[in-house]
Amino acid sequence: MGSLQNQKPENGFTGTTIKPLDPEEFRRQGHMVIDFLADYYKNVEKYPVRSQVQPGYLRERLPESAPHEPEPIEEILKDVQKDIVPGITHWQSPNYFAYFPSSGSIAGFLGEMLSTGFNVVGFNWMSSPAATELESIVMDWLGKMLKLPSSFLFSGGGGGVLQGTTCEAILCTLVAARDQMLNKIGRDNIGKLVVYGSDQTHSALQKAAQIAGIEPKNFRAVQTTKATAFGLTPEALRSTIESDLEAGLVPLFLCPTIGTTSSTAVDPLPPLCEVAKEYGMWVHVDAAYAGSACICPEYRHFLDGVENADSFSFNAHKWFLTTLDCCCLWVKNPNALVKALSTYPEYLRNKATDSNQVVDYKDWQITLSRRFRSLKLWLVLRSYGVANLRKFLRSHIQMAKNFEGLIGMDKRFEVVVPRNFATVCFRISPIEIGKNHIVSKEEATNEFNSKLLESINEAGKIYMTHAVIGGVYVIRFCVGTTLTENRHVNLAWKSIQERANALLSMS
Repeated sequence: MGSLQNQKPENGFTGTTIKPLDPEEFRRQGHMVIDFLADYYKNVEKYPVRSQVQPGYLRERLPESAPHEPEPIEEILKDVQKDIVPGITHWQSPNYFAYFPSSGSIAGFLGEMLSTGFNVVGFNWMSSPAATELESIVMDWLGKMLKLPSSFLFSGGGGGVLQGTTCEAILCTLVAARDQMLNKIGRDNIGKLVVYGSDQTHSALQKAAQIAGIEPKNFRAVQTTKATAFGLTPEALRSTIESDLEAGLVPLFLCPTIGTTSSTAVDPLPPLCEVAKEYGMWVHVDAAYAGSACICPEYRHFLDGVENADSFSFNAHKWFLTTLDCCCLWVKNPNALVKALSTYPEYLRNKATDSNQVVDYKDWQITLSRRFRSLKLWLVLRSYGVANLRKFLRSHIQMAKNFEGLIGMDKRFEVVVPRNFATVCFRISPIEIGKNHIVSKEEATNEFNSKLLESINEAGKIYMTHAVIGGVYVIRFCVGTTLTENRHVNLAWKSIQERANALLSMS
């Protein structure tokens, strides 16, 4: 696969030495991989969106051990096409409407390529000054695009950092909040700390609480209701906090969400932050999905109140044309992160760090090593500009509106919760489900919609996922893939209707 160089026998061995970074061989093979991927994007909508393979399929196709001798890239790419592609669920397909998007772009891909090519390990400023300084600059750029308060920007005493995922961002801020509180009340009181979200908050919060040493019984998923579109109410939060205080517990951390995973519900930041601040809690705003849309002026109001939060994050790798992984986290008080996450062994000591004039991002995250993620975000911002990024996001929201309109024209279907962004939660209406069931009408409706979704996904033309909200099984239709056009939305609706017709005729 790599370039080989003849070498004289040494220590009784004969053979050749590989040259894994031979520039001309890299150029040749790199062109081949680019061509392979360009053809993949060109033809991706021809594949079944959800992989059709069975568990263990790949072990049956590949050898039991690694090759002893090198194999040419031509053969490897043939095997990628033959063995790997069938096992891929095609997140870049224009017919992918599942989960949340993982939108790609030429700029994001090439930025990732540059980052991988340089292959720096930028744990502190000294290890690669450009990696640190570009990240700080890009995070201020993006913060200004979102109209975040200056207190979140480096220019205003705060700062931003690129994490891998929201799971990491929440964990880092939770650990910072934990240590701040324990420094006040004593570290032996960790068992009293309480973390709050809603029953719609992403499971990343509960996982972070577990890792941070919060007692499992002290994790609160406050109930939401359809009456408030499944947003967390300040009244419910306050009531829960008061009960915990009466029990001698200590409120620590609140994580409101802008665009929940199940239904893209929005928690009202102003009153929630007001309640949290009364009790001295850290507020982290999770806008993993919907944060991207907030660069559009007409959606910025969803972030109103963020000025009273302590930290804020969204995933550029979801809906912002920046390839996985790239979670953008801003904090008002970087020192809180540094105090909780910093280590300073002798072998990392240097004049720049000792001068206190640089950022060492190793102290803003869980791991020591870190990638040059800011390159791809920089390329995305420069290659497309704010105006085109807004057009891109608005086009998906308009497609979701169109899909919502199609549902409204077929009285057998209903939209279950209000659409805030580009995700529509819908189902076959209970009135369409036959009455000959030994279970309740709602249970029968849930069961029917589950069968409908699996029937659609098995067909392979489109891929959607589900959620259960307030006991109601809904099908989620999330528009966000880069290649999706309105014709794909129309074809998806046609596929949904066809499968519904077939199932209803048998019920």
